[in-house]
Amino acid sequence: MVSAVRGHWLFAVVLVAGVALRVVTMLGFRGVLWFNDSYDFLRIADDPFPHPLRPSGYGLFLWALKPFHSLALITALHHAAIVGLAVVGYRMLVRDFEVRRTWAALAVAPILLDSFQITLEHLLLSDTLFTVLVFGAMLLLAKPGATGWRRAAAVGALLGVAAVTRTVGVPLFLIVVLYLVVRRTRWPVYAALAVAFVLPVGAYGMWFQQEHGRFAMSGVDGIFLWGRTAAFADCDAHTPPADLASLCPYGQKGDRPASSHQIWEANSPTGWSNGKPFDEETNARAQRFALWAIQNQPLDYARVVSYDFFVRTFSWHRSQYPTVGTEARYHFPTKPTARKPDLPVLGGGDRRTVVYEYSHGTGRTHIVEPYAGFMRGYQERVSVPGTVLGVVLLAGAAGIVWRRARARTALFWVTGVALLAVPPITVDFDYRYMLPALPFACFAAAMAWGRRPAETAEEPQPVEAPEAQPADA
Repeated sequence: MVSAVRGHWLFAVVLVAGVALRVVTMLGFRGVLWFNDSYDFLRIADDPFPHPLRPSGYGLFLWALKPFHSLALITALHHAAIVGLAVVGYRMLVRDFEVRRTWAALAVAPILLDSFQITLEHLLLSDTLFTVLVFGAMLLLAKPGATGWRRAAAVGALLGVAAVTRTVGVPLFLIVVLYLVVRRTRWPVYAALAVAFVLPVGAYGMWFQQEHGRFAMSGVDGIFLWGRTAAFADCDAHTPPADLASLCPYGQKGDRPASSHQIWEANSPTGWSNGKPFDEETNARAQRFALWAIQNQPLDYARVVSYDFFVRTFSWHRSQYPTVGTEARYHFPTKPTARKPDLPVLGGGDRRTVVYEYSHGTGRTHIVEPYAGFMRGYQERVSVPGTVLGVVLLAGAAGIVWRRARARTALFWVTGVALLAVPPITVDFDYRYMLPALPFACFAAAMAWGRRPAETAEEPQPVEAPEAQPADA
């Protein structure tokens, strides 16, 4: 045991520090930290239904934990899952991907030590579960050995569950298919992958259709795309169709609120009202307006997306975007967040009743010093700036070009870029969307540049073995 720790001393230090930071967080912020979406997830957990605004996968996860009536249990599982992911990831880097121990420890350090990652785990949000599912799927896919149908089915199932947790998981399926094409896999592998992916996604779509009359993951795909185009749509320079004119965003382009915020404003052209879903006609009209705006102003659309991806994502300093209140939720608080308990929640009830039904309590976050103060001070000093994330991505890209370990490196690198790019393309930028991409970027860089000298070149991949052979295990 002692010799094992000595051989992996840097990882042991990082791991102990990561666990200690999470223990201090649990002691300093008893319960959970709240976000506006948290109440929707609890409403799903209280009485499961396909939510019209966001996939219900995370709500079903909370529903499975409802018999314990413990919000603290949720955050404990969040923290434990990320720590476990780091341990598995480190082990695979060293054993399976032939990465030097120092590089492997550095690759998992951000996910264990980044203060905003720890905050995200303490928030009642779907991002932690999504990260575990997606990263677990990609680790399993990249594991050396032939990718047989059993492994492909497991990967497809993980991605399918991830997709009904956050819809950004859907495009990742295409990345997996492309990876298998590069690896020259046989057709049973694609079949198993597709069936396992479609089962949870299709089942959820049918459940949504039974409730809302439309086969979909949510009822706001058009609304969100409208919000993206509301940043630049110019109805003075381009006259919209008459039936879409009422969706023209208010104000001059340079003075408008953030794309995602425009959807939820009290006077939004979308007609948003707390506790009421968008109807199918509004969503369809919003999608038509968005496509009209993109068609008429393609350069403005490209400019908005590029700014969010290149400037906001990779800036050294964080800005108060999309709103002051939203960005503040990602910092450890000095006092419990004002929750407006009487606001109605989609599906019935208000925030107070939804929380009480789930937890048999008020759900109030108890802030305990000096633990809370330590984490606030830690957060002021330790985090991964967007610029550092950009440098890590560039290192991974350089490794794909100049090193021979390309297939697996590209899998992690492309997945990380996709997780960063899809939100600005379809919805808006948000700082919490950066964190699931961070481990992918770090692993790509470590796998490209940290291989042990004797194993610098990746061995040629064998042709897929029949399913009965051990390589499929």
